[in-house]
Amino acid sequence: MHVAAVVAGFDPQAGGGHTFEQEILGALRTAAPGSAHRFTVLCPASSQHALSERLLGSGLGVAGVPRRTGRLATMAFREIESVRAHWRRKSDLDAVAEQLGVDFVWFLSAMPERTDMPYMTVVWDLQHRATPWFPELSAGGIWDSRDSVHRWFLQRASRIVTGTEIGRRQLTQFFQIPDNNILTLPHPTPTFALEDVGAAPIDVVRGLGIHQPYVLYPAQFWPHKNHVNLVLAIANLKRQGLDVSVALVGADKGNRVHVEAVAAREGVTDRVHFLGFVGRSDLVALYRHAVALTYVSWCGPENLPPLEAFALGCPVVATRVPGAEEQLGDGALFCEPGDPQSISRAIADVHADAGLRGRLVEAGRRRARRFSASDYVAGVLTFLDEFSAIRRCWP
Repeated sequence: MHVAAVVAGFDPQAGGGHTFEQEILGALRTAAPGSAHRFTVLCPASSQHALSERLLGSGLGVAGVPRRTGRLATMAFREIESVRAHWRRKSDLDAVAEQLGVDFVWFLSAMPERTDMPYMTVVWDLQHRATPWFPELSAGGIWDSRDSVHRWFLQRASRIVTGTEIGRRQLTQFFQIPDNNILTLPHPTPTFALEDVGAAPIDVVRGLGIHQPYVLYPAQFWPHKNHVNLVLAIANLKRQGLDVSVALVGADKGNRVHVEAVAAREGVTDRVHFLGFVGRSDLVALYRHAVALTYVSWCGPENLPPLEAFALGCPVVATRVPGAEEQLGDGALFCEPGDPQSISRAIADVHADAGLRGRLVEAGRRRARRFSASDYVAGVLTFLDEFSAIRRCWP
């Protein structure tokens, strides 16, 4: 089959989605020559040049998808069932794919797009259903929009990739997806973390204004990322006489001012460092010298930063949310997301107990090597091999 691998774009500041897509593209670049299928990467027209440069010499084609459909028409299609039932105009994606002779569409990210072709997609979370109280998942019509879009997009998919059994159960529970239409492929550990053996001098961390001991939390500033309870945990440690600060990496999605206000109220402004977006070399150094990664999000079931920390030898403190224990196993010390005392105890234990720290690092390294981007792509290729027998039944 001729498969279109659709990516959201090429923006390093887009967070985990960008990292995930680039990992999968890297593995596909290696695996594609030995596959029975031909691949073309489809991306927004604005990203075509950057991706073409990135994939030069790979044998993977790259084509840009111009956005001709207006915003209101797109919204009407996504939100209104009767519009979808009677819409006959080709989508921007299908217009390009048909011109290229594409047989099947593979959405690398969780990005609902209109297509009449058979397709597979990935679901990273269904948190608007599992935790609908967060404003970024529900307010201003967001819940209704997300639920409507997920329903038509997921129920029409030929396959849906999820990383955990929790994710599989949520798909069947929330959207009645047949079990046979779900493919379980865990998040791969990012290659940059697995292969990084270079020096990460402490001077890099100090240059960012951070002094040891500190914990690290790379997460965009959404309420569900739970920065507030982490700040309260840092305040608990201060009251106990333990001098630990926190390095916060990530873009502001509207909640940073609230986090800053809580830090000021608790008297820990000097211990809460807002670094914004940092480059990869700085991030590696922050992982290498941290007491722990404190991944305290309320949401799962999978997340990339704990895998990065595992590979880079950074102990992981993670919140006990559905899917976290399945993904992280014995590589993390778990705490309760809504209990600052639980979070601060976990940080204090890792800080004080060298034996515990060593066990977490060793278990994390084993966990990091458990599943790679190559494994993920191999699972997708197996499905594509199977589906080709179906796809040959029409022109």
